[in-house]
Amino acid sequence: MASLVRVISLILFCLPVPLSVMPFAAQAQTPPDSAATTEHSCSFGMAKGDPAHQCQVPIPAGCVIAKFPGTDKPWTTVSKAGRTFCTFDTKGTDWKTKITGQCTRCDSSHCTGQFMVRFECTKP
Repeated sequence: MASLVRVISLILFCLPVPLSVMPFAAQAQTPPDSAATTEHSCSFGMAKGDPAHQCQVPIPAGCVIAKFPGTDKPWTTVSKAGRTFCTFDTKGTDWKTKITGQCTRCDSSHCTGQFMVRFECTKP
């Protein structure tokens, strides 16, 4: 039994060494169905009791909103912390010239909101 443990230990110890020194020819590549070339965001923090807050995600010149792969929906991410609810403002967002994120009143010791949008941009 002890010899089996030694053999397994030797295999587990020696196997990672050759794998770590093997040269890899592969390079990171952009997925073929993704043309997003940049990402912009806006974020803010709030203290307890702060009223609803909003921010605008800048739209880079020469760029359009990227679509989430396989859908017609804008490729976005909304993150928040604390007791608040965050979403893109339907009245303040047209997805062409203006993108506004908003969070409700902060009901915990502190809250944060972050709104990220991916864009497809033309090359100069």
